[in-house]
Amino acid sequence: MIPRSTAIVLVTSGLALLPMIRPAQARIACSNGFQNVQGSWLATPYCQDELVAVVARQYGMKASAEAIRENPNFKREVCRLIGQDIRVKETCNEVNPTARGRF
Repeated sequence: MIPRSTAIVLVTSGLALLPMIRPAQARIACSNGFQNVQGSWLATPYCQDELVAVVARQYGMKASAEAIRENPNFKREVCRLIGQDIRVKETCNEVNPTARGRF
């Protein structure tokens, strides 16, 4: 049997380390608007929104990817301001289509 003081030290140190234990987080890794899906880089809406947020921040806007994903009007406003940047032009054309042609 271990002495009571040793047991108290072990329990206290174990409780102190408990907040450091976190479950593994599955996070989508994006690179320039593309997501690695089974070894292939695909353009996904999730990563495209991430890219829109990155470009918006480079222009000085306070934009997070979560805000762009959760609020279509915010994405429309961001795209209205930065939509001509070639990195996000195709993504922004989905929410702010440019009028081409006669109709």
